[in-house]
Amino acid sequence: MARIDLHCHSTASDGTLTPAQLVRAGAAAGLTVMAITDHDTTGGWAQAAAARPEGLRLVRGAELSCRWYGAAQYPIALHMLAYLFDPDEPRLAADLAELRSDREQRGEKIVEKLRADGVPITWGEVRDYAAGGSVGRPHIAQALIRAGLVRTTNEAFASRWLGARYFVPKADLDVFEAVRAVRAAGGVAVFAHPRATVRGRVVPDQLIEELADAGLFGLEAGHEDHSPAEQADVRALADRLGLVVTGSSDFHGTHKTVELGAYTTDPEAYEKIVSAATGVTVLG
Repeated sequence: MARIDLHCHSTASDGTLTPAQLVRAGAAAGLTVMAITDHDTTGGWAQAAAARPEGLRLVRGAELSCRWYGAAQYPIALHMLAYLFDPDEPRLAADLAELRSDREQRGEKIVEKLRADGVPITWGEVRDYAAGGSVGRPHIAQALIRAGLVRTTNEAFASRWLGARYFVPKADLDVFEAVRAVRAAGGVAVFAHPRATVRGRVVPDQLIEELADAGLFGLEAGHEDHSPAEQADVRALADRLGLVVTGSSDFHGTHKTVELGAYTTDPEAYEKIVSAATGVTVLG
């Protein structure tokens, strides 16, 4: 029986397993298909491919940091899962490089703000936690945990710390440009956790309808940050718009409590994604 998890992170961004460890953990968890979708980077692709266990299909992807600028008061951040795109397509490659650069600058600014208040962490330590991957707030959270100031990543993301007091905004791709860039690179775009109200404001149905017209391929319904009602809402919207529905763990290792395969994608939806992609093929 197929078990398909299309949203997983490694140390190439803010997961705690290396890409090689991630694919081995996927196989051990009984997955038959898994995607590596690190934030704004393809840096884990090669290692994951080299370590892929026999019998596990690997979908190469990324989770793009996006923003919708049509909100009345201020832009809404959202994430777009991009699958099976050509990593050498110039437009998308340049977008990813710019996002990674901004992530690093943002991380430095956050550390500077913390140090100005006497918090005993350093940028070098944070970079070490990133281990050459795309720097993110979870790496700063690790430094805060090491300093004994918080106990968990979730606590570090509270308003007292990285959620508000030491929050620094980051640059994001315009969501419509992101969908177009993924399509131009032969990839497939799926809106990650679109109804996750626990994360903050969510976008209206009208935006998703416009994104579908622009080439959005699917919506992620199964996700730990979606209530049962929100999952049902996403599925109904996808059905109305003719979009595929996915379910995924959004696994980050010990940065989150969710396990690989906690939410899965129907094989029919997976096959539609594979059939629509022309950038790179599934490995395995």
